Amino acid sequence: MVNKVILIGNLGRDPEVRYLEGNVAVARFSVATNENYRDKKGEWQTATEWHDVVAWRALAERAEKQLKKGSQVFVEGKLTHRKYQDKDGNDRYVTEVVANSFRVLDRRDSRPGGQDEDFHPEDPANDTSTPTGSSGEQQADDDLPF
Repeated sequence: MVNKVILIGNLGRDPEVRYLEGNVAVARFSVATNENYRDKKGEWQTATEWHDVVAWRALAERAEKQLKKGSQVFVEGKLTHRKYQDKDGNDRYVTEVVANSFRVLDRRDSRPGGQDEDFHPEDPANDTSTPTGSSGEQQADDDLPF
């Protein structure tokens, strides 16, 4: 079974970061994705979906430093549902994406200091080399999610 979510969208607000017991960081932010379609009259319309995202620990701290309202971001994680009671005792239901990773997609020169702040060369996930097949030829990027 698989529970995997991939979002590419823009932040609707700066991340809100809190620290829980044991100094565990949790960041919450919203990501807007757009879908373009033609209506019955043949005119282009845009539908915007808002996704609540939660990041924990080091990823939450990184989100606080690197993510800003309006930034374009790639988020990968899992879909979760939870139930809680509000202050009046009413049951409330929440659907969230719990992030496993994210990457800022804004152009480097548009970020503060022009740095690619989320790039860590020692992280294998940030390998920018061109994939090659067993015979050394370049593979197509068909498996990339964007």
